Amino acid sequence: MKITLSVIKADTGSIGGHNRPSEAMVVKAKEQVESATANGLLTDARITFTGDDIALLMIHTKGVDNADIHKLAWDTFVETTKIAKSQGLYGAGQDLLKDAFSGNVRGMGPGSAEIEIEERPAEPFIVFAGDKCGPGVFNYPLFECFANPYHNAGLLLAPEMRAGFTFTIMDVNNTEADKIITLKVPEDYYDIATLLRDPNHFVIESVRENATGLQAAAASTSRLHNIAGKYVGKDDPVAIVRTQKTFPSTGEILSPWALAHYTLGDNRGSHHVAVMPVKQNSIISYFDGPTIISAAGYCVHEGHLTEVVDLFDQPFWDYVRNKSAEKTLAIRAQGFYGPSMAGMDELEYTGVVENLKRLDAKFILRNTIKTS
Repeated sequence: MKITLSVIKADTGSIGGHNRPSEAMVVKAKEQVESATANGLLTDARITFTGDDIALLMIHTKGVDNADIHKLAWDTFVETTKIAKSQGLYGAGQDLLKDAFSGNVRGMGPGSAEIEIEERPAEPFIVFAGDKCGPGVFNYPLFECFANPYHNAGLLLAPEMRAGFTFTIMDVNNTEADKIITLKVPEDYYDIATLLRDPNHFVIESVRENATGLQAAAASTSRLHNIAGKYVGKDDPVAIVRTQKTFPSTGEILSPWALAHYTLGDNRGSHHVAVMPVKQNSIISYFDGPTIISAAGYCVHEGHLTEVVDLFDQPFWDYVRNKSAEKTLAIRAQGFYGPSMAGMDELEYTGVVENLKRLDAKFILRNTIKTS
């Protein structure tokens, strides 16, 4: 059976600052997708939240970029925004950067990731949802789990993976059109590394098997400051990763997250912190952060989802969470100095630019050297 997995996520309001959506907002989102399922637009759906973002996982047969599916998501976020406004919540409608739906949520604020697949007899997959981070947060874990035998032992032990994988990488700073490059491992390994070292500029959009062309992963690539022209909140991306058989195992896909790698996000989207893998429906707290990632495991069969397994709700990840907290506290102790805060390429969308212009006018030239 050919189906589409669509995950669309947005921040439309939060209790107590940047913490979590209200229960009434989550209930409204569930009502919206349940109605769409009853009417036949969806075959199944699930609603979760990560920090202050509501995520819609929708299963359907309409293909990627379908206007009806995207309108359902947009209308759902409009409805949750109305509730947030009625409750006086912070940041109501924050990620809805356009006034009216134009056929696709991409470029309108919400993050979206979609894969159209032909169902395997067993079709396990993971939905990753991030808060207080940009789409580059997936660069390290996706590249490592598909290209590095340190994490993906199947590259050595499973003959079906020997051909490697193809990465589609997007230049997210190009705002006129989608600017992408397609590179393969193992032959283009160093070229891919050259790009992915800058996760605020180049991000992984999708991964495919070289041998079959089957898509293994999709990640959202929206940068909110590119849409709004100013800082309006972090991008808070999502990703879908298929697992097992000719793809890495679930454990191999989770393995890179144990590093608690540094990423740009956290408070005002302007600080480097360590990523914290969290349980489902976790809130934001310390320093309007830290950057968090949830991982929900499902199987889908004939368009219908199993119950969810919370992949970061296991004692091993408690250790990683502690490590993430220690790494975050270590770099946050530097305050605004050096690499603790974002570089100017990211800060140019914040108020620091106006401060620099004001201060620049007060500089004077001293002891100038005259040349004949």
